[in-house]
Amino acid sequence: MQDQQLKNWQKMTPIGRVFHSIGLFILKRRIGQLITLFLRSIASIFASNHNFKTDSRNIILQTFFTGIEIFPPLFTVATLFGTVTIIEVISLMGKMGMSDFVGNLLVVTIIRELGPIITAFLIAGRTGSSLTTYIGGMVINSEVDALATMGINPIRYLVMPSVIGGSIATVIMYIIFSSSAIGFGFLVTKGIIFITGNAPNVQITWHYLSTEILKALTVPDFIFAIIKPLIFGIIITTNACYQALNIQRDIRQVPKATSRSVISSFLYVVLADVALSAFYFIGYMQNLSTMI
Repeated sequence: MQDQQLKNWQKMTPIGRVFHSIGLFILKRRIGQLITLFLRSIASIFASNHNFKTDSRNIILQTFFTGIEIFPPLFTVATLFGTVTIIEVISLMGKMGMSDFVGNLLVVTIIRELGPIITAFLIAGRTGSSLTTYIGGMVINSEVDALATMGINPIRYLVMPSVIGGSIATVIMYIIFSSSAIGFGFLVTKGIIFITGNAPNVQITWHYLSTEILKALTVPDFIFAIIKPLIFGIIITTNACYQALNIQRDIRQVPKATSRSVISSFLYVVLADVALSAFYFIGYMQNLSTMI
């Protein structure tokens, strides 16, 4: 085997050797293994013995499971977050005489940045941890080995539905989060104004709020509204499955793997968000210079 590898190495061009070395270096790192697991899960869809009906059912079940599990806390957090954001933004911009920037600030805060991240964090804490615990328990009980023995690809049966279904659910939950933060946040804000006699000193109507937000929205916002949560969902579910499949055969390792899954998902999501938000940085600087 080593002789064959040596012969293959000798046949490579210098550039080929460089790329081969880089590939091996990446594959030995966690990021490379995560990418490999994701690609293997997608490739398993096109396996010769695939069952479209079974795969579709598993994906739908995972999507439903993720959405139902996360909806109550997500809706609550979205409403409270939207209420606080609307009150703070409108009152602050009004005091500074920058009412024209209300829509921009709400779009940046709720739709572009914190909305996707909070949604991803909630899903990582609930669905990501559940996936790691579930698949990790199967690994401990040798159920994953049993699937392979029966001729069932564990990647296609466990990982693929989790990644695709979880990613679809993340996009849907992000849309619900943003809609709830704006819509129900506005309703709660009006309720607070009515009960306290406008103690926050905020003047707001739905026509004003919706008009300002629609004016601030751009075409890239609609594109990134799909891309961002989709990438976050892929990161969370792939990482959760990776942590579970690489767990040691010790029941005490399950909670440790679950903790690693959640914490590392938080880190990967933030790093991905920074990379994706680079598209807006120039616009942010221009808006900041205009305000100053």
